[in-house]
Amino acid sequence: MQAVEITAFGAPEGLRLAQRPRPQAGSGELLIRVAASGVNRPDVLQRKGHYAPPPGVSDLPGLEVAGVVESGDEAAMERAGIRVGDRVCALVAGGGYAQWCVAPVGQCLPVPAGLSDVEAASLPETFFTVWSNVFERARLQSGEVLLVQGGSSGIGVTAIQLARARGATVIVTAGSDDKCAACLGLGAHHAINYRTHDFAAEVLRITEGRGVDVVLDMVAGDYVARELSCLAEDGRIVIIAVQGGVQAQIDAGAVLRKRLTVTGSTLRPRPVAFKAAIAQALREQVWPLLAAGTIRPVIHSTFAAADAAQAHTLMESNQHVGKIVLTWSA
Repeated sequence: MQAVEITAFGAPEGLRLAQRPRPQAGSGELLIRVAASGVNRPDVLQRKGHYAPPPGVSDLPGLEVAGVVESGDEAAMERAGIRVGDRVCALVAGGGYAQWCVAPVGQCLPVPAGLSDVEAASLPETFFTVWSNVFERARLQSGEVLLVQGGSSGIGVTAIQLARARGATVIVTAGSDDKCAACLGLGAHHAINYRTHDFAAEVLRITEGRGVDVVLDMVAGDYVARELSCLAEDGRIVIIAVQGGVQAQIDAGAVLRKRLTVTGSTLRPRPVAFKAAIAQALREQVWPLLAAGTIRPVIHSTFAAADAAQAHTLMESNQHVGKIVLTWSA
């Protein structure tokens, strides 16, 4: 099969199309003939040599795919209601940049009605991440206020739509007025251009001094202290990436006085059972919203798999709104 390999750590040009043996599904797994593969920030980190796959996982990048089930563990598939020939999308720990990909049965979901393979491939990584962190870890409730750092990212456009659909008020930050407008168009109630405004001061102005209940933080670094300053009492910060650095200084007194929580998580190394539980929650709570068109995938660009380097260049430029997806010819 064709696959996109990392031939050298560093620049996007290290991604090259190559021939690899077709993988075989093992116990509890199925094999997908891939039509489209999502591109995500962890793929960029892996290409740079900063995010190795977990032990036993394919060295190929790619954490989400969509396509057709070719074969697999028949008993596991039967329990999950999946058959050969079904269209599915899947979260994987690696190996997604390939024409065939093995996925745990529990991490597969049916393609929502009316969605293309490209749209389906854009779902797993961001929806699993947002659901797990915003709604399970940070416990965002209807009527609360969510601040999303990086509202125009793949994670951001998912968080905006899910939080709004579940009754929260959504404030986002983005790096340009055009990106802010795009976020408002997706349902954000307020958008702050972090290049021209102090987001913490703007949050307090918008909330009339109360602050937000939850912050979804992909920056960390010196953002953490500023986020603490604009949290409401009993507020929660959940950190899912550290693009601004791993070191942060905080006002521990404010944490005590306002009963604040700072937490975080990574998804890739978590057990299959953990991810399968998220998949089940998504199937019950979110997939009907996708099928109804209440929330929708946001695709910025697609690239042929052979042009994966161009896809990574675009992602690192931060000029996109929504997801970038690779496509595979039949």
